[in-house]
Amino acid sequence: MKAYKLRVPDSVAKLVRGMHPLLKRRIKASLKTILERPEEGKELKDRLAGLRSFRVSRFRIIYKVGLNIVEIIAIGPRVRIYEETLRIVRKEERG
Repeated sequence: MKAYKLRVPDSVAKLVRGMHPLLKRRIKASLKTILERPEEGKELKDRLAGLRSFRVSRFRIIYKVGLNIVEIIAIGPRVRIYEETLRIVRKEERG
């Protein structure tokens, strides 16, 4: 089994630290699952191709799988996470 490292941007880590304890536990358990089986998440399409989405109740964890790294892009409620992720991706494309 391939071992992955987790990369979490400071902004996402700060967001998780401020979450309700129950949701925080669920997010952390989900991150562990993603590290063990990165293919678990749903593949995204179109402008978000190359990213995956993992469901945690009404929240989603958006991430990218590299050679031996899983990079968290964003975590948030489903209603707005995809638009937010698209903004992040566009910002990275512009450099």
